[in-house]
Amino acid sequence: MHYDAVIIGGGPGGLACATALAEGGLTTLVVERKPQPGPKVCAGGITWSGLIKNIPESLIERSFPQQKIYSRLQRIVISEPTPIIATVNRVELGGFMAKNALNAGAHIKAATSVRRITTGNSLHAYEHKTGREKTYTCTSLIGADGSSSLVRRYLGLASVKMGMGINYQIAGEYADMEWHLDTRFFANGYGWLFPHGRSVSLGAYIPAGNISPAELKTNVCRWAAPRGFDLASKKCRAGLINYDFQGCHFDNIYLVGDAAGLASPLTGEGIYPAIVSGQAVAAKILNPHLSSPDMERLIRRHRRFTRMVALTSRNRMGASILAEVGVAGLRSKILSFRDLEMS
Repeated sequence: MHYDAVIIGGGPGGLACATALAEGGLTTLVVERKPQPGPKVCAGGITWSGLIKNIPESLIERSFPQQKIYSRLQRIVISEPTPIIATVNRVELGGFMAKNALNAGAHIKAATSVRRITTGNSLHAYEHKTGREKTYTCTSLIGADGSSSLVRRYLGLASVKMGMGINYQIAGEYADMEWHLDTRFFANGYGWLFPHGRSVSLGAYIPAGNISPAELKTNVCRWAAPRGFDLASKKCRAGLINYDFQGCHFDNIYLVGDAAGLASPLTGEGIYPAIVSGQAVAAKILNPHLSSPDMERLIRRHRRFTRMVALTSRNRMGASILAEVGVAGLRSKILSFRDLEMS
């Protein structure tokens, strides 16, 4: 079966792209390997400035005009009149965005894995429920299939700059959103406490290659214990976070979100970059002459944050000094929290 556009991956980026393409009159298919769009290793945090333009407030679980930030030497509270960050449920977000895509006229094929791509944008897929194989062809192929993207590998693009996230979702209520910059546990990354409706996301993000997965898990447990969280018997989820951006447009093949390497190198933030890049790719397909100011700003910030991560990756002492300088900058308001966001 032939489509104008096939999108591999039903996350926020893929669904945003599908909605825009279908609204533009293109026959559009989303192929998602999971039974439903949405679930992913994710703290569920999204910056308010990016949220307002892309996600209805009805999907917000909690919003926070205050951010508590801890380094080894400092503890500060940042307050603003409007929320800085909100938390959302990824499953509910996925369901909402999938409904929008379907209403626009896109088709979604869930529980289906694309096993290989061959010349002419020919996709060979396996349906998990039926055990059948199907072949789809398309004029435009969009890879929105995450950090281990098959489309990216088909293009021959290496993914060297890869961060790692680990997340525990713990039942219960927690009042404050917290960021912990402690190089003893997280090198030049950070630990987080992100409250949701009736649970709290607790975890850590680190940029490429600084700590092994096993060591990071141990460190998160050690860090969480004094804060009243016994994680020994809890299940965690871990995932790679690709920030090795090398472009989005390769002839009639496109990359979106983590597949493009557009997650924030600094924080691992991925929802907003995925949605913006998905919409920008759709606009490019529909009208190659249009530009996207949001996408251009996103790429500029991504490059700046990549340089910052490279600087702090050299050694832990340097990372610790720069963390203290950054927190001091936030305390004195020389630096704004929004300067660290992708939006």
